[in-house]
Amino acid sequence: MLNMRLYMAQRLSALLMAPLVLGHLAVMIYAVQGGLSAAEILGRTQGSVLWFVFYGTFVVAVAVHGAIGLRAIAYEWGGLKGAALELFMWGVGLALFALGARAVWAVTFASGLGA
Repeated sequence: MLNMRLYMAQRLSALLMAPLVLGHLAVMIYAVQGGLSAAEILGRTQGSVLWFVFYGTFVVAVAVHGAIGLRAIAYEWGGLKGAALELFMWGVGLALFALGARAVWAVTFASGLGA
């Protein structure tokens, strides 16, 4: 039953990530072709709840999707089982979430360099 839940969670996170990846690529292409500098990009994203929600959702989906995928690899190739496998999955998921959340916060709400 757990495997079915993880399977569904990974598929749902992939379904959520697909339009977010396309949106992210569109924004990156627009920024590069428009010749925007990092300062100009940050000027547009700072204080924006929309960008916070967009990239925050992206981070959650990636953390779930990546942790479950690496769990399968750790089980099949690494031989991890039981509590070690679950600890690995949760550790990877939380690490991905923490790193992504920090980046999203820095781009949307942190002020100044080094904040």
